[in-house]
Amino acid sequence: MTEKDFMSKTVAKDGIGGKVAFRSPSNIALIKYWGKREGQVPANPSISFTLETCATTTGLTYKKLEKAVPDFSFELFFEGRPKADFRPKIETFLARINPYMAFLKDFHYVIETSNSFPHSSGIASSASGMSALALCFMELERTLDPTMDPDFFKAKASFLARLGSGSACRSIEGPIVQWGQHKDTEGSSDYFALQYPYPVHEVFNNYQDTILLVDKGQKQVSSTVGHDLMHGHPFAEQRFKQAHSNLSRLKEVFAKGDLDNFIKIVESEALTLHAMMMTSMPYFILMKPNTLEIINKIWEFRASSNTHVCFTLDAGANVHVLYPESEKEIVLQFIKDELIVYCENGHYICDQIGQGAFELKGTV
Repeated sequence: MTEKDFMSKTVAKDGIGGKVAFRSPSNIALIKYWGKREGQVPANPSISFTLETCATTTGLTYKKLEKAVPDFSFELFFEGRPKADFRPKIETFLARINPYMAFLKDFHYVIETSNSFPHSSGIASSASGMSALALCFMELERTLDPTMDPDFFKAKASFLARLGSGSACRSIEGPIVQWGQHKDTEGSSDYFALQYPYPVHEVFNNYQDTILLVDKGQKQVSSTVGHDLMHGHPFAEQRFKQAHSNLSRLKEVFAKGDLDNFIKIVESEALTLHAMMMTSMPYFILMKPNTLEIINKIWEFRASSNTHVCFTLDAGANVHVLYPESEKEIVLQFIKDELIVYCENGHYICDQIGQGAFELKGTV
């Protein structure tokens, strides 16, 4: 599908109103997306584990206006309170999706959103938040067009979520989701993500992700700025080739349950992401001393215990500790004994691979 396939001329009849709500999870990339072209198009493909516990719940109440307005009409509440500093991002999102949803300015909206994790926890909420909001608008469109195909619904929800936050397009489905065109993945696209279509070994069922909150403060350099710094980066093209190659290698890793090579790819991807930051111009470092302490402890423990624990990083200092469910008891004990001392206020979140977003029909 192309951008034109997502254009909509659906119109709203007078008197229409209602409410819809979705719960959408965050995700953690295994193959990292870093660098983008105009229109939130990724410079390289990525693949992620959809999480289960770290999620955003968003409700959208809508009421048909007597006449369309020149600007978007909405109120925004976060954790039950007005959130004025969120408005610019929502306005930008609505402006981006407006060409694909002809009815947007026909309604007044009340957006109510909350996270299952503390807002200051250092977990990026843009993926879960923008995907939940995109799903709400898609459900409104489906109300106006009940004949909509379910597969089209998911594809367009991912397409719209991408326009709010690139990684948000990977939060619609689970447990493993790919975004970005790739020669070895049939149906892959730069415009929306898809559920990973190839065999996955059972060892990856219920894969665990314990998130160590090393630094809960605001990042010194935003992801948006970091993405832009890939333009003209001296190592950008080689990095993009590496991502394509690693994604091809993962196909066999997933099929065979090859945890040794899974670890090599995932940890290399995490360190490459931060290497791109440290070699951009201007250069910057988002890892903290405790991030490195945790990485070294994981390496030592993996060698001594013969477990398959590994780490990945997002664009920040926090560490995602990944391991199979069969090793949960020993790895969690290791985390409690040796790693939480490096977390801010000892805070960490236990999560695992999840199945994606879903509608909360009981709240309507």
